Amino acid sequence: MYTESKSRSFLKALSWRFWATLTTTSLVFLFIGELEVALSIGVIEVVLKMLIYFLHERTWDKIKFGRREIKPCVVWITGLSRSGKSTIAEKVTEELKTKGLKAEHLDGRNIRHLFPETGFTKKEVNEHIKRVGFLAKKLEEQNVFVVASFLSPYKESREFVRELVDNFVEVYISTPVDVCAKRDTSGIFEAAKKGKVQNFPGININYEVSDNPELTIDTTDISTEAASSIILKEINKIINNSNGAFRSLKK
Repeated sequence: MYTESKSRSFLKALSWRFWATLTTTSLVFLFIGELEVALSIGVIEVVLKMLIYFLHERTWDKIKFGRREIKPCVVWITGLSRSGKSTIAEKVTEELKTKGLKAEHLDGRNIRHLFPETGFTKKEVNEHIKRVGFLAKKLEEQNVFVVASFLSPYKESREFVRELVDNFVEVYISTPVDVCAKRDTSGIFEAAKKGKVQNFPGININYEVSDNPELTIDTTDISTEAASSIILKEINKIINNSNGAFRSLKK
């Protein structure tokens, strides 16, 4: 697989324009036998075609027929620690970008440093998620698809983000706590069980499940690719319902 640089594309366009003009000039010369006239017509052709192309593009930019706006959405992936949220979110973001869409992955690991004073009490966690919600809203307004992966254990802050953004897709990764604990290699689950880590959802505080998340996915027996495919199909459905012109995201 190869990718083409902008400089290569520019040189190809320049090469095509040169040979097209040379062909026109040569044909005129063959018909009338006057080089000066042929060269003049070649120059006139270049100038006129550039002007016509410019006017043509500017006119079509103002015509709405056949052009549909793609409305972005905020995909909020939530669930217990080690349930697979971040890995799935990375896959979804990557797939959106391969389709030529602007997409940003917001994750607890790369966002926490922006708010270093944020603690882990219920109030502090809710405030943190609300701040992330405002960031997601700003990105959405710039036509960026946002894929957020946060434990976000409290319904209050998730509902706040839902009301804040225009298109919200809540994905609840419902993988049971015992499965998540088996995947843990950091020892944080064991530390939480021993009381060394406080406010740890699934161990010493409850995770508040939303009443109606758009998607519920248990990653106990399915792969990251399968989980991301389910989410991409849901995104595709939303785009189609909003009349967005979009190539299918289905695998």
